Parts: sequence; structure tokens; C-alpha cells
Amino acid sequence: MSQTVLRGRLVLDDTVAPGRVVVEDGVIAAVELADASGADAGGPYIAPGFVDIHVHGWGGNDAMGDITALDGMARRLLRRGVTGFLPTAVTAPLDDLVAFADRVRGWLRTSPEDGTEPLGFNLEGPFLAEARRGAHDEHALLAPADAPPGTLDRLVEGCRVVTVAPELPGAMELIAWLAERGIVASVGHSTATYEQARAAFETGARSTTHLFNAMTGIDHRAPGVALAALLDDNAYTELIADGIHVAPPIWQLIARLKPADRLLLVSDAVPMAGSNARRGRIGALDCEVDGGRIVLAGTTTLAGSAIALDDAVRNLVREGFALPTAVAAASRNPLALLGIEDRGRIAVGQRADLVELTASLQVHGVMRAGTWIAAD
Repeated sequence: MSQTVLRGRLVLDDTVAPGRVVVEDGVIAAVELADASGADAGGPYIAPGFVDIHVHGWGGNDAMGDITALDGMARRLLRRGVTGFLPTAVTAPLDDLVAFADRVRGWLRTSPEDGTEPLGFNLEGPFLAEARRGAHDEHALLAPADAPPGTLDRLVEGCRVVTVAPELPGAMELIAWLAERGIVASVGHSTATYEQARAAFETGARSTTHLFNAMTGIDHRAPGVALAALLDDNAYTELIADGIHVAPPIWQLIARLKPADRLLLVSDAVPMAGSNARRGRIGALDCEVDGGRIVLAGTTTLAGSAIALDDAVRNLVREGFALPTAVAAASRNPLALLGIEDRGRIAVGQRADLVELTASLQVHGVMRAGTWIAAD
């Protein structure tokens, strides 16, 4: 039996407390709280590992690339505290998306043990509204009603999340079909009215793709997707907390309207994020760095972010969010959306997917299933 003991400030469900975590054979065997004046009170933070359910790439590695790219993405993300993720596809021709799905399904069995664990995959396209496509190829968009018979079954096997614009022909049927199969339908890239979005959630949609971005919002005469998501206590909402996609004061609005366990931090990072590259691609489209923003080349259209989840956690805390709330949004909450209950909390019996953070919340070390990996 292998045993590891971690000491420091434990980020628990609702509080931070000094103590130690005993890990045996990859599982948390004991959680022992200590005196607030003891040595552990000034130690590192120990938190559940982060889970990024919406990430297109990292460190020059593209989620839609080959196996080598997926390996590289997984290894680089783990060193940023991400212990689980969903490689996320952008809109592409249907044959390319099926090839992506086949490739990731095969890779799930051989992904590197020194990388973050893939938990399936995410399809952000092609079922998006053209007027709100953002950084997606307009030529590859598809209404659900136009999907070739039989293709959907092959496309979504192993998929965990699919973005759907509910106003498209066949969208409500697709949302119900996904829900029956335990796949999360996420409302996004949409021109839907408030009523259409509400209908999507009532039909079975469970989440919202990067809240406020590429969707109808909050207008006092024409409310849309964002307001429907905020007023539905059961709907999860993704937040890209880079301060660019959504202004920080709006984070406070989200916190006041949404139950804390329905907030999801996502990176929406693109392949060039985490690298020194100034130009790259997202799907079939060219993108570039413009200040701290990643945009479609020659435009001001945002094309994903340059942050990882540890950045997002730090940003929330900097804006006044409690550390347990920020950590849960990056760990326990996305796992709950996916129906994964064996990790995401510091509690006896949980898998030891953990991250050690410095006093300034920088990643110092990462544990995946009881094995330590040094941070970048």
C-alpha cells in the first residue's frame, strides 16, 4: 500500500481549514483538521483538481489534431491544475467532426498517465445560429433537422456536451434526444428569444455555453438566452472569467442570480493559448493575439481565450469570490454536470485528484489519482 500525506490549508466544500489529507492507493483515506494556530495554517492550499469541460487546445496543441496533439494538450493542462477535461471541437464539416469523435474515442484508452484525464469530448458545433456563430465556420453550420440519418449516433457516442441553438429547425427534438441518452445539451451561439430558451431548458437542456457570449442577453424589452439561463435555478452556466469575455461586475450579477453549484468556470482556450504564438487557427479560421485578446484575424471577433482554469480561479477570488466557491466552479460543479461523483471534493473515499496552490493561488503541484506531477 502506498501512502502520501498532504498538509496545508484544505479547500473544503464551504470553508478553508488547516489540516492534512492522507492518500492511500490513489484515494483519500483520511481528512484530519488541525488547530488554526498550528503549522499547517500557513501552508499551501490543497484543493480538488480542476476540470475543464470546454477547451479547444493548449500550448500549441489542438483538440482537433492528431493523437500527438491530444497527448501534448493533456500533459500541458495537467501542469496547470487541470485533472480532467473534455477536448472540445469547433464547427467543421460533419465528416471531420465524426473523424474527431472517432479519434478521441480511441485515444481515451491510451491517453498519457502524466496528463489530465479525458472524460469524453465536447461538440461546440455545428448546431449553431449563423448570426451568433462567433469564431465558427459559417460554411459548416448545420440545422439539426438536416443532419443525415444515422450520423448523429456515431457522432455523439462518448460525447458529454453538445451546444445547440434552440431556434434552429429540429433543435428541440435534438435536445430531447440528447437528454434521453444522458448527453448534456448546452444552449448557446443562439438568437433565441427568452421563451425559446426557456422551452429548451424545459425540454431537457441543462447548461449554457459561455454565458453572455454569442447569445441574446438581457434587454428590458427583448430578454433572451442569458436571462432565461440566469432565472432557471437548474440550468448550469459556463463563465469565461478572463475579464474580456464578460466584464467582472457581471460576475457579481451571475453570483447573485445563480445557485453557487450551477456556476461552471471554463477556459474556452484555443490551441495557441499557453504558448508564445501570436497567430494560429481555430478550426478552419485564422486567429491572432490582439493585446490580451484572441480574435479572428483582421477583426474584433473574440475567438476563445488565452487562460487556463487556474487563471480563472485567481480572477474570481480577486473580484471577491470566496475561494471554496471559485474552486467548486472549477472542480465539483463541472463534475456534477457530467454525473461524476468519485472526485471533486476533499473527502474520504474520493479519488485523489488534487492541486497544491501557493498563497497567491499559483499551481505548485498536481496529483492525479494519487500520483504527483510537478507544475510548469
